[in-house]
Amino acid sequence: MKKNFIISIDQGTTSSRSILFNLKGKPIYSSQKEFTQYFPRNGWVEHNPEEIWNTTKKTLIDVINKAKRIRANVLTIGITNQRETTILWDKKTGKAVYNAIVWQDRRQEDFCRKLRKQKRETLVFNKTGLLIDSYFSATKIKWILDNVPLAKKLMAKKQLLFGTIDSFLIWRLTKGKVHATDATNASRTMIYNISTNKWDDKILKILKIQKHILPQVKDCADDYGSTHSSITGRPIPISGVVGDQQAATIGQCCFEPGSLKSTYGTGAFILLNTGSRKIYSKNRLLTTIGYRINGKNTYALEGSIFIAGAGVQWLRDKMKFINKASDTEKIVRKLKNNSGVYLVPAFTGIGAPYWNANARGVLSGITRDTESKEIVRATLESVAYQTHDLFEAMKNDGLKPKLVKVDGGMVMNNWFSQYLADIINVKVLRPKVNETTALGAAFMAGLKIGVYKSLKEIAKQWSLDKKFLPKVNSKFRKKVLKGWNNAIKRTLIT
Repeated sequence: MKKNFIISIDQGTTSSRSILFNLKGKPIYSSQKEFTQYFPRNGWVEHNPEEIWNTTKKTLIDVINKAKRIRANVLTIGITNQRETTILWDKKTGKAVYNAIVWQDRRQEDFCRKLRKQKRETLVFNKTGLLIDSYFSATKIKWILDNVPLAKKLMAKKQLLFGTIDSFLIWRLTKGKVHATDATNASRTMIYNISTNKWDDKILKILKIQKHILPQVKDCADDYGSTHSSITGRPIPISGVVGDQQAATIGQCCFEPGSLKSTYGTGAFILLNTGSRKIYSKNRLLTTIGYRINGKNTYALEGSIFIAGAGVQWLRDKMKFINKASDTEKIVRKLKNNSGVYLVPAFTGIGAPYWNANARGVLSGITRDTESKEIVRATLESVAYQTHDLFEAMKNDGLKPKLVKVDGGMVMNNWFSQYLADIINVKVLRPKVNETTALGAAFMAGLKIGVYKSLKEIAKQWSLDKKFLPKVNSKFRKKVLKGWNNAIKRTLIT
């Protein structure tokens, strides 16, 4: 007798993955392919949409073939994705008019500065919960429309479509039958009103973006059509779509107001569930949709760190200090302290709570004796310090989390997870299933088709792998944070 499974497509910033989950939320098989990162100019980051599609398709087919070999019945597919990354494509041909502009891309900072000077920030913040920043999709759409003649031409002919990566994949998987996104991805575009649950006409008018290019916005657990049989052998329903950080929140079962998760992937992102209440931060955190089920929004407060795992990639690919990410733990365990060395990895500006696109990286405290191992440690430490800054912002907004559930590649490093607990002075919990982003998409897909009856039932699937309790005294914490704050001050001098 065949057993039932769910496939999650996890399309990330540096790779595309597909994972086969059983109905208890355990990953059975995974397929992953990296793709090229393009940096045409300083501050520009792009992906080739065809590479995204081909790597996604190959991993999906690989997992489907594995499912066949083990006589697994695939019930449905869930999709999670890098969120703000933007693609515009021709409705008739399905071909992108330009490369995907990645969430890390900073090319529209001058335009954002112009909008701020026009006093648009309060309007945008109140409607979308977001600050005006080139991080979000809206300014990326604007750049393509202003700089790619074909895009403007197709928009005039009503032949142009916009999507974050989820929309593009759905379009390709359904052979152009479905142009849709979910509420979490829509809430990251800077053109979606998170109170009315509609694309905002006023902001669209300011940016000169026509509404007909935008996808339909659905619940996270919803009907997104079915894959075309020419791609997957048979039609498979797509019934769950969630932006990656919100998906991790769901995968971590942060369903109660006040519950919090922090994901350490390419960047790092903290989301705090605020329930049905929108909390507008006074400390430059973002208000976003955590998930939407049965037409009802659950909101979240979010802090964004642009460089987390990307810093480790920098150590490996650019500095050649390590051969693989796991080398970092062996290196830092040999050091008694950081020797006063601090790295602020503002390689593409710096995110919350500073939001300074012009900031650039700073390595401070180096001496003649400084070696690569100190820089490796400083890179890992920087992520813990940035997390502390976000926790402080939340505290200043009147929120005091007592624990944080963590996930992502970096937290498999036990040294880092312990140092994180030490610096934020909060209990850190790591789950047995670290693939929380993909798991969240699987949960939503399963919820839609009735595999799971409720969020309470989903919450029963979460289990603890390891707990990290703060071990250092306040004197040590104050000392290293003082060093970090001094480094930050140098970074922000522009």
